[in-house]
Amino acid sequence: MANTISIFKRFPRTFWVANTMELFERWAWYGLFMVLALYLTKSKDVGALGFTQEQKGNIMGIVSAVLYFLPIITGSIADKLGYKKVLLISFGILASGYLMMGWLTSYSAIFMIFLFIAVGGALFKPVISATIAKTTTEKTSSIGFGIFYMMVNLGAFIGPIFASKLRELDWIYVFYMSSAVTVINIILVLLFYKEPEREKTDTPLGQLLKQALVNILTALKDVRFLIFLVLIVGFWSMYLQLFFTLPVFIDQWMDTSNVYDLLYSLSPALAEAIGTKQGTVSPEMITNADALYIVLFQVIISSVVMRFKPLYAMIGGIFVSALGIGLMFSTNNALFLLPSILVFAVGEMSTSPKITEYIGKIIAPKDKVGLYMGASFLPMSGGNYLAGVLSGTVYGSMSDKMTLLKKELAGRNIKMPDISEEYTKTDYYRDAMVSLNMDSKELTNYLWEQHQPQQIWMVLAAIGVFTGIALLGYNYLMTRGQGH
Repeated sequence: MANTISIFKRFPRTFWVANTMELFERWAWYGLFMVLALYLTKSKDVGALGFTQEQKGNIMGIVSAVLYFLPIITGSIADKLGYKKVLLISFGILASGYLMMGWLTSYSAIFMIFLFIAVGGALFKPVISATIAKTTTEKTSSIGFGIFYMMVNLGAFIGPIFASKLRELDWIYVFYMSSAVTVINIILVLLFYKEPEREKTDTPLGQLLKQALVNILTALKDVRFLIFLVLIVGFWSMYLQLFFTLPVFIDQWMDTSNVYDLLYSLSPALAEAIGTKQGTVSPEMITNADALYIVLFQVIISSVVMRFKPLYAMIGGIFVSALGIGLMFSTNNALFLLPSILVFAVGEMSTSPKITEYIGKIIAPKDKVGLYMGASFLPMSGGNYLAGVLSGTVYGSMSDKMTLLKKELAGRNIKMPDISEEYTKTDYYRDAMVSLNMDSKELTNYLWEQHQPQQIWMVLAAIGVFTGIALLGYNYLMTRGQGH
């Protein structure tokens, strides 16, 4: 314990400032992102935007793909302009972007302003990672990056809790929250952030950006590395359904009052703190259990999987995550979600850190580790894009409640007005219930039984299973069964 405290004292102030900024940045991002699928697709009369699942998938998938692609080149911008200046630009974009996003309502406007936010996030990512690297030493880097990873998950846990409560008042407060938290980061940069030492360059920015792209292309000429990156896209596309699809699936198909009742039986105060005034638990509160599990169990899981070679730990984790995602979408019993998300989280905790370790320690040549790590963002970019397709087109056709209701009404030759500014999704459901002589619960149960929206579990789980099997084949072919 004394040794750990002595190591903590070795970290300079900028290290702690950077970790605090990471916490607030993740708070702002995940506070919005965890509820974004609901905001985009719920009915306009409850303050949301009423978009289709396909529109939601396009916004979340394409923009997030851009967010994870851009750090490949934005690191060069930071090296040229300086970390402090780029952090101020990043936070300025994020704070204003979050604020404006809450005021806009059209599909094209939301898409463009979210893309603007993605640029801000892409400027932040390489700077904060580089700051942590430059404010730790060989002796303190392990604990330093452990603290950093804890801050990531702490922010990802806190943000959705605040967002869930604020959206009950009005959706606009979610965007105010994300903007306000980002303004705190601007203050931290101005008052406390000290520029770490970096190698300054006189090379023109355009040439630096071009060289960054050339470097990535050079790394991708390594066939073994390229195949690995392509395969890992499958894991990320499955993992991201936690944010893209699960909140909508819970909102459309599950009665979460049983989760509230369970919490109430354990602690009435806890149930009231987490639950809604209607005696339910919001979808984002349930999906946020994933971040809680990571905060509680990451150290334990890491200590277990460290005994295995990175690729084997990764493959095992992907299979476990596939089981978890399958369990999540296979039922409409909200209570079953809590253990299902735990299974999923165990797989995630086994896989995600090992991807970085495998690239840095196994695949990358010792003199090109930084180059290869720069390309490690690419699977996240591809995974986000594919996740958007799965959450949009695939979910929209297989499991979206509105799609299935329209199919049911068409089969009965019941005609309804088109959804518009004046005729919302809520109006459509209300009139459909009248036409079918069912209340809300009866209609949901009927559509569940007749149209089987839970079958999407097979698609999502199959992606994970295929990825795991493909990695086994990759291990055999590329390493001749050496088990790296």
